[in-house]
Order: sequence, then C-alpha cells, then structure tokens
Amino acid sequence: MHKLRDLVFGPGRAVAVLSLTEILAWGILIYPPVLILPHLAADHGWSLAFGMAGFSIGLVTSGILSPTVCGLIDRHGGNIVMSLGALAGALGLALLTVADQRPAYLACWLLIGAAMSSTLYDPAFTTLTRIFGTSARRQITFVTFAGGFASTVGWPATQVLLEHFGWRGAYLTFAAVLAFVVAPLHAFALPRTVAVAPLPAASSSTALPVAPMRPEGWPFILLTAAFALHAFILSGVTSNLLAMLQRGGMDAATVVAVGALFGPAQVASRLADFMLAGRTHPLWIARGAVALMAFAFFMLSVVGASPPVAALFAVAFGAANGVMTIARGALPLLMYGPIGYGRVIGRIARPALFVQALAPFVVASAVERLSDRTVLEMGIVGALLALGCFLAIRPPGHVPRTRRSA
Repeated sequence: MHKLRDLVFGPGRAVAVLSLTEILAWGILIYPPVLILPHLAADHGWSLAFGMAGFSIGLVTSGILSPTVCGLIDRHGGNIVMSLGALAGALGLALLTVADQRPAYLACWLLIGAAMSSTLYDPAFTTLTRIFGTSARRQITFVTFAGGFASTVGWPATQVLLEHFGWRGAYLTFAAVLAFVVAPLHAFALPRTVAVAPLPAASSSTALPVAPMRPEGWPFILLTAAFALHAFILSGVTSNLLAMLQRGGMDAATVVAVGALFGPAQVASRLADFMLAGRTHPLWIARGAVALMAFAFFMLSVVGASPPVAALFAVAFGAANGVMTIARGALPLLMYGPIGYGRVIGRIARPALFVQALAPFVVASAVERLSDRTVLEMGIVGALLALGCFLAIRPPGHVPRTRRSA
C-alpha cells in the first residue's frame, strides 16, 4: 500500500510519468522519420538525402543544447524544462506540414532538435537524479526498461497513420500528443521533490563514497569517448544493418524478422539489470556490453550473414545496447555525484549526438567504397576502442566516515 501511495502521490510518481513520456517522446521524435521522410521528400520533390539532413540537424542541435538544457533541469527541475521541450517539438512537427521551402524545413528541425535535448533520456535521467539523488540508478533503469518499447509503439503507429492520413496527418497527430499529453504530464504530474543537496560533514560509520571525481581530465575524456564510440556504432549499424543483410543474400521478410529481435533483446537486458540493480557496478556493465558488441561483429564478419547468425547478432547487439543506455545514466552519477549531474551528462551527450548524426552517412559511404565485411571489421575495432576506454577508467572508491553525534 505504501508503494502504491508513493507511486501516485510521492516522488515515485516520476518513474510512472517518465516511463510513459519517454515511450511517447522516442516514439514520436526518433523512430518515425525513417518511415515518414521518404514520403515527405517525395511530396516536395526533394532527395531523400536532403530530407534526412533535417533529422541530422535535429540531432546536432540536440547535442549543442544538451549541457545547457540538463543544467537548467539541475536548477529548476524537469517540470518547466521538459514541458517546454515537448511544446517546442509539437510546434516543430506542426510547422513541418506547411514548410514547403528548404530553409523553413531545416528551421523546423531546429525546434525538433530542441525538443530532443529536453525530452529524451538525458533530461529524464537528470530529472530523476534531482528527485532521488544518489539512489536514482534503479529509477533510471526502470524508465529505460519502459522506453525500450518506444519502437514497438512508434513504428506501427506511424505506419497506421501514414496509411490513413498521410505524412502530414501523422505529424499533426504526433504534434497533438506532444502538446496535449506529454507537455501537461511533465508540467503538472512530475513531482517537484528535490533530493540533491550538498553532502553533510562527517556522518555515519558506514562506508560512503569519497568526494566525487571532477568532470575533467583523462577519466572524463575516456568516458565521453567511450559513449561517443558506442553512439557511432549504434547509429551506423541500425541505419544500415537491414540493407547489409539483404546484400548478404537474405530475403526481405527474414531481414525484417531479424531486425525485430533487436527491441525485445534490449528490453530483456534492461529487465535483468532492473532486477539486479545495485549489485552490479555500472562500469562493469559498460565493459561487458561493448565486449559483447565486439563479439557480435566478429561472429557476423567471420561466419557470415545466415539467418541464425544474423538473429544471434541482433539479440547480442540489442542486449548490449539495452544496458549501455543504463550505464550512460548510472556511471556518471557514480563517478561525479548527483550535484551538477545534468550539466555533466549533457557534456557527455554532446559528442555522442554529433557522431550519431554523422554515423549513417559515414557508414553508408564506407559500404559503397569498401565492403560490408570491412564495415563489420570497423565495428569490431570501434567496440574494442570503447572497451579500452572503459578499462582505463578507475572510478572513486569508498572511505569510512565517523558517526556524527546526535
């Protein structure tokens, strides 16, 4: 009963609210473009490359704004910042339906990029850390577990809307959801509780973390580089994998079935982490995840793209990405503490979002100039480089403190 009361009236309500809004935000801002933009580009007589350039501009804009946005959440909470972000996204999507000129089209993606920076995982992690402090890892895990269903909701919903209302109707519907569902939930349903406060002087005889590391120097550079490498691999693979499998001789139906395994594997790994939260160090989770990615690339490169091997690759890669998302929220919290967490995670997100925007074009160009196998070998190298970065990081330890008198 106490847990139910907290879920409705207490800080725990943040988990329920953000679980829903992350599904909607990812399902509206990130997943639909791959289905909608070919229709939009064809309707305007533009190339698909130009249409996708708008999406890339959105990602780059998100990277530029991320440290500032998450820093604002540190100071003012997610209620104001995340609700305004949802409204910016609604305006950007609505304006896309009437933006017939190229400059106006690209300007719409600036608004959508602002929405990405203030409604997706990084602002959600910052909001949870502001509410729950150093204990936020379990809440972060649960929200990412729920968010794993975004593709399950977003792609089918987009396809249905396209079939019945066209691309303009689809984007107007998504704009309405952001404006009338997501924004009010952020503004009025997110708790305003603040748990993050300066640590008290000497208290408790139990082992407490030493003073958090400063977000600078080689540890911070290595952490940022590792997550940027992961973002590049993820974006490059997910945007080109299905085409690569088809070129390997697999029929379209089998390729789609293989791709469908990515989401459930991602959710399953997050569920496992949720059940074990607090027992596994997020640094070891990150190391294990990128090692699994390297193995998946090696297996597909050496054995070849037969349906069973491709299915195993999709499961391994999806599971690794599932827990990497959690590590991206939990590891900076462990290393740098909850105070100023939003600014730190925003700084980590910025280069990752930049390379995420560039990766599809870089990988596609590499496929054209080299070969699919060479690209898979590059994936092995990238994953091993990320693993090396994580192995070189040494997080702060623990020291005992004396008990403060009553």
